[in-house]
Amino acid sequence: MSGGRDVTEEHREPERADSAAQPGDEERDPVASTLGESLAKAARKSGMGQLVDGETPTGAALLSALGGVRGLLETILPGLVFLVLFTFTQNVPLSIGVSVGVAVVFTVVRIIGKTPITQALAGLIGVGISAIFALITGRGEDNFILGIWTNAAYAAALLVSILVRWPLIGLAAGYLMGDGLAWRSVKSKFRVMQALTFLWFLLFAARLLVQVPLYLAHSDAATSALALTKLLMGVPLYAPLLLVTWFVVKGQFPQKPQGTRAG
Repeated sequence: MSGGRDVTEEHREPERADSAAQPGDEERDPVASTLGESLAKAARKSGMGQLVDGETPTGAALLSALGGVRGLLETILPGLVFLVLFTFTQNVPLSIGVSVGVAVVFTVVRIIGKTPITQALAGLIGVGISAIFALITGRGEDNFILGIWTNAAYAAALLVSILVRWPLIGLAAGYLMGDGLAWRSVKSKFRVMQALTFLWFLLFAARLLVQVPLYLAHSDAATSALALTKLLMGVPLYAPLLLVTWFVVKGQFPQKPQGTRAG
């Protein structure tokens, strides 16, 4: 018996991601544990849970993870309205006013229909704050400054998590799939979670690389291009990366999710 145990331990040792990663990580790292649980809960509330729970990524599950048809419209239409109006009129108050009006309509419709308003309300708040910045300065490009700073914050958080060896995607996936922090003790899983987190970092970094120069150009043409790139680098990039993440996570955590906490 002891000989078998030694062989198993010798086999496991090379797989350790680092000496700090042990089965009791949840107890020794309460901050990471709490953060992982919070990320997993947020993922489930956003619809990601439905995508993860399925054995195959159906179109309906992916659509739900993206917020459904209504959620997509709430995400895309305000920006699209601004793009069209500003491109043809260069009128900042008009373009922003109609864009905010569209977001208000979506929120009111949800309230009347007694459906969850979290996503619509968050979108309305974001559009409203951006509109205030642009109206104060009178510059259309300032309608996108909040989004630029948000992308910068996400990119920074993801990069820092990689550098300190606590990749955020790994924290979310571990608790979403019922594995807690155990994945950190397996070198292969740890590296995959680092790589996934880096891919998400690249998404936000790419947005900044394209959008910041357009913002700094301070011209009507650049503002229209900024509005267009925000749309093109939104859902069209987010959805494929979400699918890639699903495939990788399911491959690394083949068991059924057991809630947001490891059992």
